[in-house]
Amino acid sequence: MDTILSVEGLGKTYASGHTALESVSLDIKRGEILALLGPNGAGKTTLISVICGLVTPTAGRVTVDGADIVQDYRRARSLIGLVPQEVVLEPFEKVANDVAFSRGLYGKRTDPAFMEKLLRTLSLWDKRDAPILTLSGGMKRRVLIAKALAHEPRILFLDEPTAGVDVELRKEMWETVAELKRQGVTIILTTHYIEEAEAIADRIGIISGGELLLVEEKAALMARMGRRQLTLTLAEPVARLPASLAPYDLALEDEGRSLVWSEGGDVMAGDVLAAVAKAGLSVRDVATHQRSLEEIFVALVAEDGQARKNREAA
Repeated sequence: MDTILSVEGLGKTYASGHTALESVSLDIKRGEILALLGPNGAGKTTLISVICGLVTPTAGRVTVDGADIVQDYRRARSLIGLVPQEVVLEPFEKVANDVAFSRGLYGKRTDPAFMEKLLRTLSLWDKRDAPILTLSGGMKRRVLIAKALAHEPRILFLDEPTAGVDVELRKEMWETVAELKRQGVTIILTTHYIEEAEAIADRIGIISGGELLLVEEKAALMARMGRRQLTLTLAEPVARLPASLAPYDLALEDEGRSLVWSEGGDVMAGDVLAAVAKAGLSVRDVATHQRSLEEIFVALVAEDGQARKNREAA
């Protein structure tokens, strides 16, 4: 897939001196779903706001399908749809009229066939004549997406699209996102529901303290960092590991009652079990655990936070 959006050395420092983004570089592929994860205040919304032309960067460059977001703002912005966190809609307007108004803001001509297809895709066709105030929270979120797609952009930004939405509506929202991808829309989303990002995204980006820690294919990231852990519960606790087990990088936990081994290198789980038995330790129970994306995210952000503290203390 070719690149549709390119971010080069992007920085944003406010007049107060606060640096929200620091030298962020990122290429987004046409037709992919990229999940951007980060703690509150990490810079996710600032990054989206700069790309969408709502905030002026202090350094770097953004191009959307070749159009510079500053020098060629109108063309670049016409290629982007944005669904913000906040649900801000005209309560007394009909759904179809509100979506059509958004299309008109970009100078697009009326296209009844396109509008019907869009509203049907988002399960809003039956609600097209309903005042927005009569809709459920999930339907209002769908209207926001319809408004963002009304001018036929190539990229859709979803900033916390399921915030405050119940489990059933979140599931419907992700089904909608998957359908948009099938139609060729490039999607960049931020979410606090990391397990959902793990399920739907093609690539994962993690941002912390205004810096992009990594951007990687989900499968490659999980293979590299989502290592399996083996926990051996011993029949009797031990004060220290036998010397013969030193090569296996085992951790003694739970006051000597458990041995924990993390997958890696050429050592296999069977090798560990055999070595433990040979060392004369009796195992009462064996449990395995696959490291999740959420655990990887938490570990990376914690490591970054500690590294920042170390730099500040130096």
